[in-house]
Amino acid sequence: MQVILKENLKNLGKIGEVVNVKDGYARNYLLPKGIAIDATAKNMRALEHAKRVVTERAKKMAKDAQSMADKINSLEITIYAKAGEEEKLFGSVTAIDIAEALKEKGVEIEKRKILLEEPIKRLGQHTVSVKLHSDVIAEMKVNVERQQ
Repeated sequence: MQVILKENLKNLGKIGEVVNVKDGYARNYLLPKGIAIDATAKNMRALEHAKRVVTERAKKMAKDAQSMADKINSLEITIYAKAGEEEKLFGSVTAIDIAEALKEKGVEIEKRKILLEEPIKRLGQHTVSVKLHSDVIAEMKVNVERQQ
């Protein structure tokens, strides 16, 4: 019997795959639990339509992320912080500070999308990466200057 999987199963397949299983396994386990549906012509058309919709949505999201990346790549933000003698900050500049500075420039980014291995603790110019999409990473310049 052929079924379309609605969930990933370790030894059987991934979501959306059409697999051959024994009739009893399909009727007694997969179908009643909602893990799979019959591979009828109607369900196959619905599956193909759903795949097209997801693909189009993913393309649109990637295109939007790329346009946002182009905008972020051209930005250069300045953050003022208190610093000691050797250009070492008393605190640190974190992803939250960078997100707030970007918001002032009109670009709203979630703080978790800003990739900082560790907070910035020195004055000067730093390059910070922002992950907008699984394939799109933007880089911007962050200037940390002494607060007067």
